[in-house]
Amino acid sequence: MTEPTLNYVNCPGIAAKEAAANGAAPSHRMAYWEWNATGRPDHPDVVICVHGLSRQGRDFDVLARRLSRHARVLCPDVAGRGHSDWLADPMAYQVPVYAADMLALLAHMHGQTPIGQLDWVGTSMGGLIGMALCGQPGLPLPVPVRKLVLNDVGPVIEWSALQRIGQYVGRPAHFETEQQAADALWAISASFGPHTPEQWLALSRAMLRPAPKGGFVLHYDPAIAVPFRGMTQDTAIAGEAQLWQLYDQITARTLLLRGAQSDLLSPATAQAMSQRGPRAQVVEWAGVGHAPTLVADEQVNVVEAFLFDLGARGGL
Repeated sequence: MTEPTLNYVNCPGIAAKEAAANGAAPSHRMAYWEWNATGRPDHPDVVICVHGLSRQGRDFDVLARRLSRHARVLCPDVAGRGHSDWLADPMAYQVPVYAADMLALLAHMHGQTPIGQLDWVGTSMGGLIGMALCGQPGLPLPVPVRKLVLNDVGPVIEWSALQRIGQYVGRPAHFETEQQAADALWAISASFGPHTPEQWLALSRAMLRPAPKGGFVLHYDPAIAVPFRGMTQDTAIAGEAQLWQLYDQITARTLLLRGAQSDLLSPATAQAMSQRGPRAQVVEWAGVGHAPTLVADEQVNVVEAFLFDLGARGGL
């Protein structure tokens, strides 16, 4: 069975541990997981999969294992999460910094092996990062993004969903066992839709790191919540115009995935996204809210078929 390798790239911006040690540092390390079952270490086709606000790159294990038969698949741990460095300045935990980190990753990969074809899969925050990169002509991408998958996110993010997420992101938590952690995470993530106990435990393991005195804590810097909690309904609404501007400038062929019970991406926003800008093709799943985990076969099939032109597989 294909397994990923853990790698790192240096990105602009001061890491918290370096700032504490030296007073200054020019960079932080971003971790990324690379999957490749193509038989070609230098395969020119690359898919970037980027996770949501409080998640990490191993969220995409099931999807990446499938996609890696066609391309090299890179799943970053966005700064402050997983195996990546925590940032010295909590206010740096925002999309423009994350987008700059992705440009550093792509430049690094392109310098090792030229990228010939580039696709993007972004869940929630990862989709916003994708919009930032695809919607700004002139950015130093090695090649333009060919296909963009936005997983349950768009230019309008419902305020009630932001309030719900703000209730748990960055809150201290300690767990005695992995199963206790999985149960607690399920309590705040039931909107992800049906999962077997085995699927959910697999999704939960990478969300944890050992605590110094035993047990487990969550994998991310609690400070990722600082800019999130500083947002108001007025600032959220003000940001919509900028996000629509980005979306309308996207030229990549775009697939929009939506959980039918999503409280973050409304049906009206999804419909508007299908009618303007890249005119996204919309696929919706019943019994799922925010956000589909891309673990179920029907979800994986849709993404694989879209990215690699596999005809009607998965309903496309």
